[in-house]
Amino acid sequence: MAYLAPSEFVTKMVDAGEAKIFMSTRDTLIRAFMAGAVLALAAAFAVMVTVQTGSPILGAILFPVGFSMLYLLGFDLLTGVFVLAPLAWIDKRPGVTFKGVLRNWGLVFIGNFAGAVLVALLISIIYTYGFSIEPNEVGKKLASIGHERTLGYAEYGAAGMLTIFIRGALANWMVSVGVVGAMVSTTVSGKVIAMWMPIMLFFAMGFEHSVVNMFLFPAGLMMGGEFSIADYMIWNEIPTVVGNLVGGLAFTGLTLYATHVRTRKSRNSV
Repeated sequence: MAYLAPSEFVTKMVDAGEAKIFMSTRDTLIRAFMAGAVLALAAAFAVMVTVQTGSPILGAILFPVGFSMLYLLGFDLLTGVFVLAPLAWIDKRPGVTFKGVLRNWGLVFIGNFAGAVLVALLISIIYTYGFSIEPNEVGKKLASIGHERTLGYAEYGAAGMLTIFIRGALANWMVSVGVVGAMVSTTVSGKVIAMWMPIMLFFAMGFEHSVVNMFLFPAGLMMGGEFSIADYMIWNEIPTVVGNLVGGLAFTGLTLYATHVRTRKSRNSV
């Protein structure tokens, strides 16, 4: 069958989390590096489409092409392992420790960041002819995004920080649904469709995705964005990472695990 029942794909989620925890350091870093790079290219593509057409929704519709490519190639995003790796620990798989979960998260973060920053550098070189001229319209847009989504939050203080956190939680709720949705189907077309819908939603609604931001903000800085590295880390990346972790694990990972693996019978059942 082309469709897996929930009890089947949730078991696949736990299996995937276990495999990622025991993956070698080399393989984890390479897969994470490529995931960050591919997603960064997709983000650059979406911004370019938005600038050229004047239609943000068109950019959002096309952005999931990057997520689909990296998933089908078996690369790893931080937002995905936030959901999958802890399930193997919660399920008490042999040899799985919380230290192993943290190790996986740390390696994937490093790999994603390195891949995204490399693409930010390459795109910045293209848009400025090797930093010899002012950035083109797409480059200016990237710079403005970085300003709006750092200092723009900072203007509101604690309310701004709360907003980043919630946008991060909602982003990985949708992204993790895309990861899980791909496990529901056994065909390439089915996987792509299942991924496309929630990824398009998160991008269109302006939610905060930590790996996408690993490209957007370094690229914005390279192309003259009026914000600092500290602004980026404090007023975007760090609270976004925390929001991504909480949203993906609470809304997707734990709810599916609790109701399809650790199920409970109703007291009224016969």
